[in-house]
Amino acid sequence: MYKKFFGLKENPFNVNPDPRYLFLTHHTQEALACLTYGIETRKGFILLTGEVGTGKTTLVNKLLEWLHKERVSTAFVFNPRLSVMQFFEFMMADFGIPCESRQKGQMLLKLNQWLLERYQAGERAALIVDEAQNLSPQMLEEIRLLTNLETSTEKLLQIVLSGQPELDQKLSQPQLRQLRQRITLRAKTRQLTIEETQGYIQERLRIAGAENTEIFSPEAIAAVYRYARGIPRVTNLLCEHALVSSFVDQLNPVPPEIIEEVARDFDLHIIDPLVQAPAQPFPHPGNGDNPPLIESLLQALNTLVDRLNRVETAVEPDRERKS
Repeated sequence: MYKKFFGLKENPFNVNPDPRYLFLTHHTQEALACLTYGIETRKGFILLTGEVGTGKTTLVNKLLEWLHKERVSTAFVFNPRLSVMQFFEFMMADFGIPCESRQKGQMLLKLNQWLLERYQAGERAALIVDEAQNLSPQMLEEIRLLTNLETSTEKLLQIVLSGQPELDQKLSQPQLRQLRQRITLRAKTRQLTIEETQGYIQERLRIAGAENTEIFSPEAIAAVYRYARGIPRVTNLLCEHALVSSFVDQLNPVPPEIIEEVARDFDLHIIDPLVQAPAQPFPHPGNGDNPPLIESLLQALNTLVDRLNRVETAVEPDRERKS
């Protein structure tokens, strides 16, 4: 309903992980290069970690887009809460490997034969597991054993594990030390700086068809950064609702007062007392690298994500302030 008012062709702040909207900061480019290099050079295990809402799944979708262009065979497991047999069945089906048997040994034989055929044809295969922090230690060990499918010189299957920082904690357990030692490359997604937040918002507006990308005033962008703390998912949430509210009030560009109002609606104003301080003019050198701000974000992040998840599922959010 607001697209015509702001001159947009589509919704620029959709929460879906659309790879077209991947904003390539220095850290994002570095992470994507790490993933593509690891698969191209058959490094075996690659780990991608990042805080909630920092764009891991969008990055994975961009990787999948590239892999399909390169004709790399892929299996993408987006729901890791599976039993071992369910995991293997899903993987085989996504690779397109026919296997009538439901015995793990027979599946592994089929998989090994198929991978050898791909290798002899000069082709590659990649298994990508999203939300890998939810994998059980038993399932992680089963995945590790898949790297035993190899020639004398190279790994036949490249594996990318993508997950929240809890995945790093899980891999530090003594019983998973063999898997931890096999991880050859590590990539990370990070929060945006205030300058990157400005570029992120304007780039999404441009991709969505805006001829004028100054739809948010500089003060509004500063307010978005104050409340979103560089988290792209929260930035999208604030900007989407701000566009709706500004359309209703017929305001263009979006003023900071609208951002403040949306932040209060989602209780973002109470996650940390720092956000109650007066907004700094935009841009404000150093804000993006403010260690206390980032430290505070990490402490408040789980509370924030819980609130947003409840909003997205239409459940009344818990409005009690957590100590």
